[in-house]
Amino acid sequence: MTSKTSRYFGSMTQASLLIIGSGTSSGVPIPGCDCPVCTSQEPRNVRMRTSAVLRLPSGNQVLIDATTDLRHQALRAGIRRVHAVLFTHAHADHILGIDDLRAYNFLQRTAIPCYGFASTLDSIRRTFWYVFHPDETYQGSSAPRLQFNTLHPYEPLSIEGVPILPLELLHGRTVVAGFRIGDLVYATDCNAIPQRSWEAMRGARTLILDALRYNPHPTHFTIPQAEQLSAELGIPQTYLIHLSHDVDYQTVSKNLRSGVELAYDGLELPIRL
Repeated sequence: MTSKTSRYFGSMTQASLLIIGSGTSSGVPIPGCDCPVCTSQEPRNVRMRTSAVLRLPSGNQVLIDATTDLRHQALRAGIRRVHAVLFTHAHADHILGIDDLRAYNFLQRTAIPCYGFASTLDSIRRTFWYVFHPDETYQGSSAPRLQFNTLHPYEPLSIEGVPILPLELLHGRTVVAGFRIGDLVYATDCNAIPQRSWEAMRGARTLILDALRYNPHPTHFTIPQAEQLSAELGIPQTYLIHLSHDVDYQTVSKNLRSGVELAYDGLELPIRL
């Protein structure tokens, strides 16, 4: 960690990260699939689209991505308020739950601050054009009320005094945001880590890392690649996320190296800030 960023991660204040989705873009099980994982009775093989909730020391909650499964995830996890949203990127499985944020607008009676790289926010504006360019003649339900804020790589963001460092990750040719929050790094949807992000990850105690499956993929780390990266970074505990239906929780868990585990829906991890 460079001296410029290390001062942000020193205190013992506790927060936590709740994984509300650990699955790939299709979710698991996949409709119509009869494979052993999709028909498994193992509850940790049931994976909604990858997403998480940062629980702040104040009790407020920050959503990381708004997946296609957001309504179900929110009900299952008891997410009663959303203080802000961090977007990693604008692929469908990470943003198509945006319309479900309307419920929080109704409850909180205010716009929800949303943060992402400029390219991500531009893509969301195009996808959800009716939010940003409403038709004044439309008489249906109101659109989500969102307050967009542009993130800049390696420039810390503070939410309620909690520093969050945006990191650049590569998801094929797409630049994706990862986040360092205290002693935890969240890095989903990636298959390469730029050197500056690599250095910013050093010293973390917990890593949430993309690992789609064992077979190669053009935009995601494989499980062996993620294990190797975790070892090279020297991070004590790594949880693999964005898992496909090729990954059986019990079988794969037995073969992972020490210090590496599979994430699952409902996993909550402490964060030292």
